[in-house]
Amino acid sequence: MPRRKTAAPFTSKIGARIRALRVERNLSLAQLADAGGLSKGHLSSVEHGLAAITVETLERIARALEALPMDLVTFPEEDDRGRIADIVRRLPKKELPKLRREMLARAPAEAQAPTRRRTSARA
Repeated sequence: MPRRKTAAPFTSKIGARIRALRVERNLSLAQLADAGGLSKGHLSSVEHGLAAITVETLERIARALEALPMDLVTFPEEDDRGRIADIVRRLPKKELPKLRREMLARAPAEAQAPTRRRTSARA
């Protein structure tokens, strides 16, 4: 993807989030780039909001950070949902089933049923 001369606001937020997660994990730019199969220069451009990235690149960076792609586009400083998602991200995986049960117990009934999409073969 081409490099921009100035950063777009949302791209800058994603880049800052990636950098924060990288620093939290004590990874250098080179280490994360290697783990994600990216060049160090491209990753630097991503962190500065100067590179437009694909969903595939987002997924590769998330995998290299041992995170979910949603963790890269969730901003804890913006709202309670972002803060909650960040807390959940930091929990040990063994704690997640218990947390899910507790949250479902507090959720309205319509939120408890799993959503299923119907696929139809319309011409």
